[in-house]
Amino acid sequence: MKIQGIFLQTAQCGAVYPEEDGFCQGFRKERARTGQNGELGAYIMKNTVIFDLDGLLIDSEIIAYQLYCDLLEKYGQHISIEEYIHNYSGKMAEDNMRAVIDKYRLPISMEDGIAFEVWKEKEYFKKGGALKRGVEELLSYLKRKQYKILLASSSTKERAVGVLEQNGVAAFFDHMVFGTEVERGKPYPDIFLKACAYAGEAPANCLVLEDSEAGIQAAYAAGIDVICIPDMKKPDERFGRMAAAELSSLEDVISWLELRGQ
Repeated sequence: MKIQGIFLQTAQCGAVYPEEDGFCQGFRKERARTGQNGELGAYIMKNTVIFDLDGLLIDSEIIAYQLYCDLLEKYGQHISIEEYIHNYSGKMAEDNMRAVIDKYRLPISMEDGIAFEVWKEKEYFKKGGALKRGVEELLSYLKRKQYKILLASSSTKERAVGVLEQNGVAAFFDHMVFGTEVERGKPYPDIFLKACAYAGEAPANCLVLEDSEAGIQAAYAAGIDVICIPDMKKPDERFGRMAAAELSSLEDVISWLELRGQ
């Protein structure tokens, strides 16, 4: 269904698409384990919005891809954009670095790889880490409407706060949760459940904004409605079914909320 340019996805796994039961089963079990069994189609008014960072608030995914290219080039190797999107986009930096070192048999430690990544990224960000379209407008709207605003990012605190402060939007956030604070990264629900705890809200009262498949899975497993705003890769249809909506940019979120009387 499409309303004023907004595509809505409200089908529950197993209800309209029984062929996906095997895929969705694991996430339903994770929702049950965490006590979150709400249906995607049963919309509840929200008072808390939880943002991802990379690829959603800041246009950093293409920089992240270039960092891996720079690292591998030192050892005469290359990673395709397709491989980066499929295997690394939206996941924790430490997990990604371990995987890259292992796959490409790089003669470095994970710590050395992360140090290179941090140094190189700072060099790129000196040239400007641009906010995505609609960020400031949406954050201002949510603050006026007295939503609780949180960040749940796989990034480190120093990096995330630094780039948000550089772009003048850090003060909008009431709380922030980082990948180093949870045992399991996305697609597990831990980081979003921790964000709910910081907000003092049940998952049903929260809304997650995400761009990656791993983030969508994590929010779904936590029992939180999630809006997907794709960045480098449009999520596969099976992931789209886990989302309450798929929008083209953050500029559309205000209209989506207002259509629901928020």
